[in-house]
Amino acid sequence: MISPFDDTYFMRKALDEARDAYEEGEIPVGAVVVCGDRIIARAHNQTERLNDVTAHAEMLAITAAAGVLGGKYLTGCTLYVTVEPCTMCAGAIGWAQVPTVVFGARDEKRGFTRYAPGALHPKAVVKQGILEEECAGLMKDFFARRRK
Repeated sequence: MISPFDDTYFMRKALDEARDAYEEGEIPVGAVVVCGDRIIARAHNQTERLNDVTAHAEMLAITAAAGVLGGKYLTGCTLYVTVEPCTMCAGAIGWAQVPTVVFGARDEKRGFTRYAPGALHPKAVVKQGILEEECAGLMKDFFARRRK
């Protein structure tokens, strides 16, 4: 039997989180952590709400997932995030030993692939471009509205 849960399905869930961030006036990045076919953590940026520059969606999702699993390593999990993680988040993803990272839109200005391509675990698999247009479009719309 083919699973209805694929990268597109889970990226849509991350996009739901990003839309929540957008509505709250946060930079619209969303993340979900998946183990098997089950979402065990979900988060979106909360840097404004928490007045914390480290409150990125990935960081919050990793912390929540570790709580669910009862340990700091997410070795059986996949992280879905709407925008390419920054170097800080990539470092945390690496320390958590996340084996698969799937992101939607690239971040040319702050993305880890430009500044810290070795930050993830050496065996980590990275997939990019899943629902890229939707993920990028949400970011572009957010910043266009902020500039008005």
